[in-house]
Amino acid sequence: MTSPSYRAPLYRDPSAPVADRVRDLLGRMTPTEKVGQVNQRLYGWDAYERTPEGHRLTDTFRDEVSAFGGTGALYGLQRADAWSGVGFEDGLDARDGARTAEAVQRHVRENTRLGIPVLLVEEMPHGHQALDGTVLPVNLAVGATWDPPLYAEAVAGAAAELRARGAHLALVSALDVVRDPRWGRTEECFTEDPYLAARMTEALVEGARASGIGVVLKHFAGQGASVGGRNSAATELGARELHEIHLAAARAGVSAGAAGMMAAYNEFDGLPCVANRYLLTELLRDRWGFEGVVMADGGAIDRLVRLTGDPVAAAARALDAGCDLSLWDASFARLAEALDRGLVAEERLDAAVSRVLSLKFRLGLFEDEPSGAVESSGVRVGSALKGQTDEGSSAGPGGLPRPSVPTGPDGGADPVGPAGPGERIARASVTLLVHEGGILPLSPGTRRIAVLGPNADAVAPLLGDYTAPQRPGTGISVLQGIRAAASPGTEVAHAEGCALVGDDVSGVASAATLAAGAEVAVLVLGGSSARSGDTVFDSNGAALTGSGTPSGMTCGEGVDLADLSLPTGQRALLDAVSATGTPVVVVLVQGRPHAVPAPRSSSWALLSAWYPGPLGGRAVADVLFGNAEPRGRLPVSVPRSAAHLPVFYNGKDHRYRGYVDQSAEAEHAFGHGLSYTTVVYGAPRLSRDRVTADAPRLVCRVAVRNTGARPARETVQLYVRRLSGGTAWPRVRELRGFVALDISPGTEAEAVFEIGPDTLASVGADHERVVEAGAVALETGPASDRTQGVRLEIDGGARSAGGAEPAAGGPAR
Repeated sequence: MTSPSYRAPLYRDPSAPVADRVRDLLGRMTPTEKVGQVNQRLYGWDAYERTPEGHRLTDTFRDEVSAFGGTGALYGLQRADAWSGVGFEDGLDARDGARTAEAVQRHVRENTRLGIPVLLVEEMPHGHQALDGTVLPVNLAVGATWDPPLYAEAVAGAAAELRARGAHLALVSALDVVRDPRWGRTEECFTEDPYLAARMTEALVEGARASGIGVVLKHFAGQGASVGGRNSAATELGARELHEIHLAAARAGVSAGAAGMMAAYNEFDGLPCVANRYLLTELLRDRWGFEGVVMADGGAIDRLVRLTGDPVAAAARALDAGCDLSLWDASFARLAEALDRGLVAEERLDAAVSRVLSLKFRLGLFEDEPSGAVESSGVRVGSALKGQTDEGSSAGPGGLPRPSVPTGPDGGADPVGPAGPGERIARASVTLLVHEGGILPLSPGTRRIAVLGPNADAVAPLLGDYTAPQRPGTGISVLQGIRAAASPGTEVAHAEGCALVGDDVSGVASAATLAAGAEVAVLVLGGSSARSGDTVFDSNGAALTGSGTPSGMTCGEGVDLADLSLPTGQRALLDAVSATGTPVVVVLVQGRPHAVPAPRSSSWALLSAWYPGPLGGRAVADVLFGNAEPRGRLPVSVPRSAAHLPVFYNGKDHRYRGYVDQSAEAEHAFGHGLSYTTVVYGAPRLSRDRVTADAPRLVCRVAVRNTGARPARETVQLYVRRLSGGTAWPRVRELRGFVALDISPGTEAEAVFEIGPDTLASVGADHERVVEAGAVALETGPASDRTQGVRLEIDGGARSAGGAEPAAGGPAR
């Protein structure tokens, strides 16, 4: 029984301001306990084991907690995949995951001097990477929707699932910008464009916060610019390229309230990001005012030993640069030695510990008692969603309320249903690139359809990398979707024709025979990031490829390509089927753009389905049969071949005339996407044609008419192109706004853009965004290569556009 005279420590008082609670707790900690709070050494699946009586915590986990009087964070407690080796036979489903998370917290509270709870960190790249976790389409599919509100809705659902299972932080790739699509992690990027990436990053952070989950954004910064598209290769970025292209999403994430940033493997100006004080402290904290945590990418601190020659010095170097939390590193656990040797000041360690503790207080971990977190009927969302502000309120992060999370029969969050945001993203992301001969949508009167190709009757290629094992029967393949959508009496024949990779063409002839007897052939080609038990992994989970493709993977972390053509067998199948004269619809299930030559057919269509998730087969079928309009727009430019790279639309405007033997232009430009109707754009109209740099506000309007017979969902794009003036050489054009219009047949709608400092700003001499005098063209259109422009004069000196990367150039409200 507690004595009446007992008074709880200040850090236990939920009504006290966070800063006071942190200060009080920090003052009570030993150096060893401080080091424990900045470490995240364990793989989460090593923290538990299955016994006949259920899951129990391992001695490995107990020893880690004992060694440091606690631990800062635990990564991937519920992660399941081929790398971790966790599956349904030994892993954690929704109910077991919540119970094990509760056991982790109870053990730490009851077996350490100060009872500091642990941050539970999970992968949420496109849904929760856990058994029975929601699987969403990959980020490149999200980018193809050009629909941030839809993405925010999907993220909120996935984040609520994490929270119901006891997690606090979600790791999500959002900051990498595609500059070379040969890179295997292209699927984890939203786009090649900084503006679109920034808008999706905002939606990500806001959606997660609505469900009480903090987001750690990956990867800071510039990882998408790796040389040759090779994973973890060098980057050769100048400061201006970094600021103009690779930092916009990070700035947007900071402004939206991201909980953390993950320091990338790559280097900037020769110095690895995790040891780069300019990036992590001078820019991120001093200039942008970021108050969250900086987490190292897996093992990145240990890699610094090659520079320092000493793991203790490596730890000191990362801490001094501004890294707060390790990930699987051994060296960061030796920070006490670094203090003793005078390699780093104790104030640096205290600052890092304070940021970790502050995040724990704001997420409400100290008030989320583990007892009662699981009820017999399923998982209950615990009080950790309450969180705290610096004023000590009990609102969630950013003052957000606790969400209500529906539970399914297994105690976990309900799966994405037929009308759920995951399937809506899948439908909205399907991008119609070519439509010759008017063969789509497929007629209800079609009686014979041949569905061919290695991705036709497979669900695994729809899912993308960073996906947990799925229960048998989960998902809908493209073949299944077509059979369900076809009219009664329609014959749907199927043949694989060839394997996903390799040059075996033995099945091509029989597949071509099926195509010859059909009214239309749907050829489902592309790639796959599906991992398997025989995939060989690096210590950080990346696939090791050597000189070959592992387990049929053609994309994903560690799976980079030199050639963007389809594999030999797929090309042979496409040639043979198109030679039959049957109209061909090519569906590319892919995580990066592939270069696909036009087949020998006057009637053909090409669609891209960017790893659309488990219900992607139904989404593709909905578009093929016209039950959904194709509304996807390219988030990346599609090259004619790897020899044409780079082809991103927003390169420097040096008037380069191209190659002698071939066009240097992209096969399909950024923003491109066709529909089943026709639209006509009017010229953009400005409310004024001259502004001053200190008050550059005006309105841009553009009329769009649907001249076809079907409804249109048109994404109107706004670009800025500098004509004169400015600090640096201009880019060809830069996206600064977009708005979706729903237009009925025969009617017209108007897109309205409010133009302000954020729309017109560029990166100035000091790498801050400013509005500079000169002339610009404001261009509108359906794609980056089909725009109409109007000139705007900007008078006066430069004016700052502010430190954050805002949602500029959006529709008027």
